[in-house]
Amino acid sequence: MSKKIIETKAAPAPIGPYSQAVMAGNLLFLSGQVCFDPATGELNNASIEAETHQVMRNLRAVLEEAGLGFDHVVKTTIFLSDMGHFATVNEAYGQYFQGSFPARETVAVKGLPRNVNVEISMIASV
Repeated sequence: MSKKIIETKAAPAPIGPYSQAVMAGNLLFLSGQVCFDPATGELNNASIEAETHQVMRNLRAVLEEAGLGFDHVVKTTIFLSDMGHFATVNEAYGQYFQGSFPARETVAVKGLPRNVNVEISMIASV
């Protein structure tokens, strides 16, 4: 099986030794995104809503670079700094999907990069 690295300047550059996404066969594995604004390099973390929307825009940019959209997403993982953010993140996240939602788990973690509150990773299918 071949693999192809997906990179776009429309999403934040990785801050470590990983790729924004990797296409392997008919699956696209998207690394977790946080709320970095790729235009400014700054965190868009004025609110949990702002963070979530920035994360989803970053993920959309990576999906689009691969020629895909949210309708191709089959699995997501949401990492939260506090489960108290669940309802707000869930509301914002849900705005990016039409009809059938992907499988998902949401977990609370002790910490996230740059002390953000939400990180989301995805798996999409061609």
